[in-house]
Amino acid sequence: MRFGVLLLSPQFPGQSHSHVLDATVAAAVAAEDAGFDDVWVAEHHFMSYGVCPSALTLAGYLLGVTRRVVVGTAVSVLASHHPIAVAEQALLLDQVSGGRFRLGVGRGGPWVELRVFGPAPRGHHADFPEALDVLLTALTGKEVRGSGPAYRFPEVEVVPGPRTLPRPGVVVAATSSATVDLAARHGLPLLLGMHADDTEKAVMIARHSRVTGAVGDGRHLSAGIAYVADSDREAAATLRARLPEWLGPGLAGYRRADGAPHPTRNPHEYAELLCRLHPVGSVQCCRERLIETAARTGVRHAVLMVEGAGDLVRTLENIRRLGAEVLPAVRRSAAALVASHGH
Repeated sequence: MRFGVLLLSPQFPGQSHSHVLDATVAAAVAAEDAGFDDVWVAEHHFMSYGVCPSALTLAGYLLGVTRRVVVGTAVSVLASHHPIAVAEQALLLDQVSGGRFRLGVGRGGPWVELRVFGPAPRGHHADFPEALDVLLTALTGKEVRGSGPAYRFPEVEVVPGPRTLPRPGVVVAATSSATVDLAARHGLPLLLGMHADDTEKAVMIARHSRVTGAVGDGRHLSAGIAYVADSDREAAATLRARLPEWLGPGLAGYRRADGAPHPTRNPHEYAELLCRLHPVGSVQCCRERLIETAARTGVRHAVLMVEGAGDLVRTLENIRRLGAEVLPAVRRSAAALVASHGH
């Protein structure tokens, strides 16, 4: 089992942008100290749901203040960036970090940043496969030419080349069958979101396996929220009280590029769902839920959103307790399961 933290840089009421981003950096350092394997940072634009607009930039900074953990983007939205620019930055981080960088990419949604940044004319869904093709070629350091309907440019040599061969690790965020199939055709693992339950994740992984023929692919990542307290009741009560304060204004920040109304989730119902699906509770509860999710989905890499309490002190304590009291027992359980199956 591998464990990472997912840092969304959420802005809770009364917090400045400086406070939020300082807390993100502190959480990343604490995760390394607590024994997590990796740190993943998110990217959002024009909203309090997350105040980091460049996952690549923040990942570069975090690689500089850590020494061991892998740092990745979860995710860089290709509709908002040219794939060659993303490849150049990813290769630079791969080089200077000694191979500690992973690139997570996604389609994104029909949000207002598409009007601000000027997407390719066919739109983000139609252009994502072409953008991914260009990106993956560029990440090998080979010469690449843009000859498709969305990306047209002369042959160029992308520099620097990769330190991690044949290219830095890439993971694809997937919420649809089309994206699962696309990732599978490229042999890329999935990043499955925290809104999906274990059954939904298992279905997507099974679909991926049918395309690749690689049953039991252990490279997929499963995102979820995690909060540990002295009792199940205390943990759930904390997140039920705090999450809606962030989710309400945060989710309302999603605005469609075409100006059409966009219905948002009820923040209290969404908080309840997250508490029900993920490791939120006592030490024993968190252990059991992580083990159950691994067994039901086959995913051996959990990425945990740890900032749900909306308070730096509690976030750091959450990270410390997860690292000291929860993750070692889950790792032992996973190792015993693998041993019992003889592989």
